[in-house]
This record gives sequence, C-alpha cells and structure tokens, in this order.
Amino acid sequence: MARIGLLGGSFNPAHAGHRHISLVAMEQLLLDEVWWLVSPLNPLKAATGMAPLEVRTARAQRLARHPRIKVSALEQSLGTRFAVDTARALKRRCPHHDFVWIGGDDILAELHRWRRWRQFLHQIPLAVVPRPGVSLLRAPALKWAGWSSAPPWRWTDAPLPAIIKLKSRLRPESATAIRAADPDWATTARPDDSTIEDKGTSV
Repeated sequence: MARIGLLGGSFNPAHAGHRHISLVAMEQLLLDEVWWLVSPLNPLKAATGMAPLEVRTARAQRLARHPRIKVSALEQSLGTRFAVDTARALKRRCPHHDFVWIGGDDILAELHRWRRWRQFLHQIPLAVVPRPGVSLLRAPALKWAGWSSAPPWRWTDAPLPAIIKLKSRLRPESATAIRAADPDWATTARPDDSTIEDKGTSV
C-alpha cells in the first residue's frame, strides 16, 4: 500500500511552484510518491498557446528532480480528460494505493467549474497549498464541503468529501507569467536554472 499524491495540470510550462507544492504535500501528507499528470489538454484552458504534450512532459521531467516525483502523460493512456474520471480510473487500476489530489488553492477557488466536481470530492481527498492572491471566501466548493477536521497526515482516515489545508510559504511562480516573459519557452533546450531553484518546502 502506497500513499500517492496526484498533481494534475497542463504544466504549460512546469515550474518551481509545482515542485514546491509536491514537496510540501510529500512532507505534510507523508506521501510515498507524487505523480505529475501532464494533461493532454486541460478542459478549462484553450488549446491556443498550449505547447505539445511531449514538450510539456519533457520540461516537467527536467524540473521534477526528485526520486519520488514521477512525471507522465498518464491521462493520455487512460483516455481521460477530467479529474473525476482520472481519479476513478486510477483507483480501479491501483486499488492497493491511497490517492490524494494535490494543488494550489487556486484550484479550490475554481473547483465548481470542474466536471462533476461534487462527485470528484466524494471519490478522492483534495489537499491544497496556499497561493498568492487567491481568496477562498466565496469558493462554492469550500462552502459546500468545508475544511476537513482531520490533520494532514491522517488524510487516509478522513471521511469524504475532504478538503485538507496545508501550510506553506507563498511562491510567486506562475505559468502565465513565464509564458508572458518567454513566449518561446517551448523551443528552449533546457529550463533556466533560476526558474527551478527551490530551497525549502513548507515554511
């Protein structure tokens, strides 16, 4: 039995913030691994400006830099586009694992826009790391489910739906800002070292 964190997204491009979220979750949720699921096409994002899947996956693999962070385009082989379907497929394929979906709290702010989001929260716990500039005061999903009372390391025992708050210093990285500063990032041979440095995790 392994405890697995799932970090899904476009990774267009992957950046140090993704790695930071992964390390925070690994530490506070006591995870064995974190799987980065590079989406063929995020349903909430336009195809315009989206780098090819293989380019985004390769960039993510270079930035992961951790033996317990696994990068793949698994949703392509699963044939899923929506998190609710991906979670269900992985739980069926790997019944011996415990899965938790992880991300910045910006995904919680927009979770009500996800396909069958209530069903998603009844399938898998969601753990979120604070992101700068994000307000959850009116987040419909948080109003509906509330914060879990279980401590992060006990997430496997938390009754669903379970939204788990993780503690972390704020990280400024943004894929949107990276694309604005370097529209040709996808043609760059290797990532700028300044974008992947990460010298801390939760505080």
